[in-house]
Amino acid sequence: MSAFYTGSGRDDAGALATIHRALELGVTFFDTAEVYGPYANEELLGRAFAGRRDDVVIATKFGTIRHTADDAVGVDGSAANVRLSVEGSLRRLRTDYIDLYYQHRMDPDVPVEETVGVLGELVQEGKIRHIGLSEAAPATIRRAHAVHPVTALQTEYSLWSRDPEQAILPLVRELGIGFVPYSPLGRGFLTGTIRSVDQLDESDFRRSNPRFAGENLQANIRIVEQVDAVAGQLGAKSGQVALAWLLAQGSDLAPIPGTKQIRYLEENVAADALVLSDAQLAALDSVAAPAGDRYADMSPLNR
Repeated sequence: MSAFYTGSGRDDAGALATIHRALELGVTFFDTAEVYGPYANEELLGRAFAGRRDDVVIATKFGTIRHTADDAVGVDGSAANVRLSVEGSLRRLRTDYIDLYYQHRMDPDVPVEETVGVLGELVQEGKIRHIGLSEAAPATIRRAHAVHPVTALQTEYSLWSRDPEQAILPLVRELGIGFVPYSPLGRGFLTGTIRSVDQLDESDFRRSNPRFAGENLQANIRIVEQVDAVAGQLGAKSGQVALAWLLAQGSDLAPIPGTKQIRYLEENVAADALVLSDAQLAALDSVAAPAGDRYADMSPLNR
């Protein structure tokens, strides 16, 4: 709603209406981060939930803005930065506690034990209720969890991003950590509506994403075609099929599809009632891996 994608930050009234409609439909879990905007999305949620704080679970993320260095963009997992970050998020969200507070990206220069240690202190102080990690490596997750229970791990997972199945999902299930797949619709690609980057704003993050580039994009359309085929069998939307496949992977998954518009929100919510047959699940399981990395720079991930 506030950053990175075509149309972001242009219609706060529409965004607020979409959030309020989500509440009407029974959606209670909302994910944001201080870097979205930066800051604009937390402020938007703060406005949206005025008088409704007890009705929602708010997750936000820190660690990709260095408040210890003039708010420069960059990873910082230091105790000082954690405390500066949480105070800003609490203020923007207009709340005195955050339900789930994630380290957005791991800081290779700060031991995760230090970061989780101060997060544990924030739990004791009542400023946050649960600790999360995002895009952390298996060994890092184990080290963090040994200091203080980690409630959730957020990592990209969808029909075209299945890397977590190799080590991450088995590990979090072993440790009793919930899993939050972000970009469950493949950054919109799995909806079947994107056929060219010319459809995207010049500032859209996806223009620099390898999976949307040139020959990769054309190769990846084959994935959408397989999803489209299953959607046609069910009289459903392709995005609903992609979400239904993800939900079928386990009850411990809480995907967070993003949208700016009420009509797409309603489609996403309806995916919860879509039941895929064994044959349809098998057909989707057989989808080939996509062409291109998830990001142009993969170095901040899985560390």
